[in-house]
Amino acid sequence: MFSWIAYHILIYPASLLPLPVMYVFTDFFYLLLISIIPYRRKVVRQNIANSFPEKSFKDRKKIERKFYRHLTNLLAEGAKNLSISEKQLKKRFKVRNPEVMNELYAEGKNVLLVSGHYNNWEWLITAQNLLFKHQAVGIGMPLSNGFWDKKLNSRRSRFGMKVIHSKIVREFYNNNSDIVANLVLADQSPGDSNKCYWMEFLNQKTGVVFGPEMLANEYDQAVVYFTIHRIKRGYYEMELQEITREPKRLEWGEITEKHTHLLESAIQNEPSRWIWSHKRWKRKVPENLDELRQVQRSKFQQRYRN
Repeated sequence: MFSWIAYHILIYPASLLPLPVMYVFTDFFYLLLISIIPYRRKVVRQNIANSFPEKSFKDRKKIERKFYRHLTNLLAEGAKNLSISEKQLKKRFKVRNPEVMNELYAEGKNVLLVSGHYNNWEWLITAQNLLFKHQAVGIGMPLSNGFWDKKLNSRRSRFGMKVIHSKIVREFYNNNSDIVANLVLADQSPGDSNKCYWMEFLNQKTGVVFGPEMLANEYDQAVVYFTIHRIKRGYYEMELQEITREPKRLEWGEITEKHTHLLESAIQNEPSRWIWSHKRWKRKVPENLDELRQVQRSKFQQRYRN
């Protein structure tokens, strides 16, 4: 009941306000975050310090403040996402080089669109089916709150995105006849230290979810990395970079290494645009990592290369 009241009485009505007005409220919230409400400040500072050990305390502090500004902008834009019109969304979120996807569609090629939580990914989820000829598909884990899971997914899919839960991916693809572009944000902390791919990322040994690489191999999807650039407040452009059209020609881990390093490069270029408040490095590195990697590679080869 509380979730229903919060959505219908507070959050959705607020999303109907003009975005500049919403920014006024979140600007005030930004001041609170950097002064009175220390939202995950310890996590943010530790993540930034570990990722940029070469930077001075002053430079890391600057990243921290700009991150909180970015976070409050995302709060306004995330709320606006619940009610933003198709016209406004197309105006505020564009694709810099759509020919990458157009060419793959002309070849009848399904695509794995992969990146991370960098700049405004929520607008992309809602806009994706408007931006490309491919049928937009989003895969995610169900939220623990059933009301919010249903409500958010219904708003995200209102322009044609098909939102499916991770447990029914195989069922979906077995019954799918569309040419699809499957959106995956692959920078979450993995659920199991022994099932992810371990690599260097932002100066740290990092476990990266391996699902995107398996998905590309399982369903023979071309892999396209994307970077979302902020042009100015409330306006974004998406830049596409093809990684491969033939995933089964690449070695184990190659897709994961490539898309993760591309994200790393974007973060290093503009550090404040990534979500530093996420507990990204909470998984411990397995003690038997070399042995684990050999087992993972062997299983991958047996499943996709024999």
